Amino acid sequence: MDINTSSEFYKSNVLGQRSGLFVLFFTEMWERFSFYGMRVLLIQFLTATVLNGGWAWSAEQAGALYGTYAMMLYLTPILGGIIADKYIGSRQAVIIGAIIMTIGHAAMAFDTQIMFFIGLACLVIGTGFFKPNMPSILGEMYKDLPEKKDGAYTIFYMGVNAGAFFGMMLCGYLAEKIGWHWGFGLAGVFMFLGTLQFVFAKPLMGNLGVLDKSPEAQENALKNDTDKRNPFTTTDLALIGIVAVIGFLYAFNDPLSKNGIIDIFAWLDMPFLRGQYVIIIVALILFIYLIVSRILRYDKVVRDRMFAVVLLAFFLIFFFMSFEQGATSLVIVARDFIDRSLTGSALTIFNIVNALLTIVPLAIITWVLAKLAKATWSKIALSNVILFACFALIWGAAIWMLNNEFSKESSEITVSWFSTLNSFFIIALASTVSKLWESKYNPSAAFKYGFGLILVSVGFLIIGLGSWGIGEGVKISMVFLILTYLFHTLGELFISPVGLSYVSKLVPARMLAFMFGIWYLAIAIAQKVAAVLGGQVEKIQEEYSISHFFFLFTAIPAVAGLLVMLLNPLIKKLMHGIK
Repeated sequence: MDINTSSEFYKSNVLGQRSGLFVLFFTEMWERFSFYGMRVLLIQFLTATVLNGGWAWSAEQAGALYGTYAMMLYLTPILGGIIADKYIGSRQAVIIGAIIMTIGHAAMAFDTQIMFFIGLACLVIGTGFFKPNMPSILGEMYKDLPEKKDGAYTIFYMGVNAGAFFGMMLCGYLAEKIGWHWGFGLAGVFMFLGTLQFVFAKPLMGNLGVLDKSPEAQENALKNDTDKRNPFTTTDLALIGIVAVIGFLYAFNDPLSKNGIIDIFAWLDMPFLRGQYVIIIVALILFIYLIVSRILRYDKVVRDRMFAVVLLAFFLIFFFMSFEQGATSLVIVARDFIDRSLTGSALTIFNIVNALLTIVPLAIITWVLAKLAKATWSKIALSNVILFACFALIWGAAIWMLNNEFSKESSEITVSWFSTLNSFFIIALASTVSKLWESKYNPSAAFKYGFGLILVSVGFLIIGLGSWGIGEGVKISMVFLILTYLFHTLGELFISPVGLSYVSKLVPARMLAFMFGIWYLAIAIAQKVAAVLGGQVEKIQEEYSISHFFFLFTAIPAVAGLLVMLLNPLIKKLMHGIK
């Protein structure tokens, strides 16, 4: 069935959008459920005491492993996108990625070290296939309906955050109350079911994401081949190879050396700097030379716009290295330094709020599922049956969790509950912030970045002040951490959705893949730096105080935010009229 000529594809609509969008919505939702459900447990599990079922690693050791894992999650999609475009198509890549990720989650449900690391490796490889190809299918679905595209991406983004919210809440609760591997296992169950519903939705999706291997399509691909006007030189390819090898060696050496297994860069150690950091500085210099020399070969306007993208990517690193503390140091802070115990009326109020936070969005998404089933039952009944099974499971888990909490006279809020706040605030605030971009108050790219960075800085300032001067054994009020997540989410809404939009506006189509690669590389670097710095939380707390750690992360994004706003005239000039 060709989607361009099939009337069936257009007939079934849900909430004014193509019903196929909601197949993607639920596929992405269950993938994010499993991914974030596992992610929120990782640092907790690694640093938990052996008595509590963990591995008793230090924050530094756990941060090194998490940083490498998070870094690889942003590098493998570059390769996965290329493989899909050239060899297997987006649809097949999504299915392969989802199957590999399901195997990864299943492996992590077993209580052995070897299965744990096999699981992490599968999640990295599976994400490489899955992550870049879902938006690609969505873009293809709406290529003849550009006026509906923004709305479609907004709904899709809500699916991402709904999955993250429920994954962190339910997997986190199960892991902390029953056992770590129950949480890892629950993530795998929903990944498996989400994969099945996508596979069985093929009659509705037609040839979306299927690679056209006809001679005509291959001829068109050759005509549109990238970088004909700026082919990679032998020097370019050699530098890419050297930088990639050093980057991968560093990524794996960091956790191995911090766990006392092997340090392959020890021979470069200096009195003031470890060898692995010396070699990564060399790689960074080579990489900057590669980027600058390559961009200088383009015409002036193209060259300037690409430099604008590189500048924005540079400041993106400062944003993510601060914002991503939510996955590392703030998890440890929530566990060890926040007063999470509740009794009496405070517990009752929390339970009511928590029940509303859980039930209301779940009810809305179940209603969307009913709409989808009504519109598509005759075409994809089995896919809908699997989705209803998913929702029966998630309702069961949610009701069990809420019933368990309402029956207690005193309770301790789970560590993972705080991590759900980011997704909740995004769902609550995204439409309000996006209205700013459509109003007369729409700031320039540099100011959006500046405001975003300063909002993240304010978040750390709040919890820094909340922890200022507290004595031994005294814990921080949870209100400060909740406000920190609120300001971090506002910062994310100013930066995250905006960045990729500017890449697509500023870079000519033939160079998009290259610049998206640079963009994801910037995020990968930031993820690693965030985890390495976050791993210092225990050391800084012991040597100085926990508030010193927060004030460090107040300063970093604040300085970067002010600097990017000062560079606004230069960035506007480099953009040559693009807004």
